[in-house]
Amino acid sequence: MTRQLHFNLFLHDTGHHEASWRLPESDPHANLSLAAHQHLARVAEDARFDSVFLADSPVLWSDPGRRPAGKLEPTLLLASLAATTTRIGLIATASTSYNEPYNLARRFASLDHLSGGRAGWNIVTTAGEAAARNFGLDEQPRHRTRYQRADEFLEVSTKLWDSWADDAVIADKVAGVHAVRDRVRAIGHRGEFFQVDGPLNVPRSPQGHPLLVQAGSSENGKEFAARWAEAIFVAQPTLAESQAFYADLKRRVVAAGRNPDHVVVLPGIVPVIGDTPAEARELEAELERLIAPEFAVATLADVLGVDPARLALDQPLPVDLPREDELEGHKSRRTLIVDWARRDNLTVRQLIGRLGGGRGHRTFTGTPVQVADTIQHYFENGAADGFNIMPAVLPSGIEAFAAEVVPILQERGLFRTEYTGRTLREHYGLPRPANRLLALQEA
Repeated sequence: MTRQLHFNLFLHDTGHHEASWRLPESDPHANLSLAAHQHLARVAEDARFDSVFLADSPVLWSDPGRRPAGKLEPTLLLASLAATTTRIGLIATASTSYNEPYNLARRFASLDHLSGGRAGWNIVTTAGEAAARNFGLDEQPRHRTRYQRADEFLEVSTKLWDSWADDAVIADKVAGVHAVRDRVRAIGHRGEFFQVDGPLNVPRSPQGHPLLVQAGSSENGKEFAARWAEAIFVAQPTLAESQAFYADLKRRVVAAGRNPDHVVVLPGIVPVIGDTPAEARELEAELERLIAPEFAVATLADVLGVDPARLALDQPLPVDLPREDELEGHKSRRTLIVDWARRDNLTVRQLIGRLGGGRGHRTFTGTPVQVADTIQHYFENGAADGFNIMPAVLPSGIEAFAAEVVPILQERGLFRTEYTGRTLREHYGLPRPANRLLALQEA
């Protein structure tokens, strides 16, 4: 088959631009609305997207004075969306730093069953002191420690998902046997961070286990992704940076003994679409005018690890910023932002204008054809297997993308016109994982 694009819709209340909620068309309560999320998921499914995705954090995500800050628990919301969609994948974020493997493995296995094999887990380690304090800690665990815990967390989770053989449940009414007992096994895990007996109290799910997604771009994050991730969400603002990340990540996957074709790399793109270039630029300019600088500067300062008072709006970034290795959170995003600002000689005001649309993701403003051309260029030049679509404004941004950009890519033979599978793994062209515990038992 001809290689084709993969699209994930990143659901984000009124849109990814921080000022999107201030537009007359926006519903400022969409972040808490099931109906709003159902509409977005249906638009993406009608356009034959691979998946929809909900980001999450165990902390109030942003200043509630700046934009809608409340977030519904994502696996609960996606379980609701599973009832009103039939094909599209459902990916939720959950932290390995502030959960336990048994509960999380059960939650995602349950979502995979309820959706008929459409669940995915975006694995995060969660940076920030605020999250740590919500769980009784005085400070956040160190960056490397968080990834060490995440590695063992995945080891335990995959063992739990494999604790039931695929053929364990026979439901033999005549014999009175529901499951073959020796096909359900304890895992007996004893590690540095976790001691878990198992087995899981949910049978092996339709996909074997949910699709594993990862979004970190630090050294630790890329090494973790090479071992575990099956899809990767990444922020890279230029083609050259996307190409470098893509090549580096695929090399790491090979070094980890895995097939690079079984890892899908999806850079984020924030399309701002207009019928003409001038119309698209007008929408972009309107959004930038609505940014509240006092909130944007505070957020930028948090990522950079400096006092907001040090960031003068009409001056470049200070020269003596903390280095990436001096920070315990936001490492890769800090470096991306600083490199961008230095390279383009941006003032703080200009930088927050660019970050307002996608927080470091590639923002592209133009007509549907121009957006399609950009996506095709990245796809055909070693920069992406598809894209994490992050409309600046919702729902209009995804409605325009689905109605005007997707048909162009379909006409070019670059994107599906119909679903050919039912599970999320089938959409991404990924194999169903074998049961590792069963293989060890039968070896």
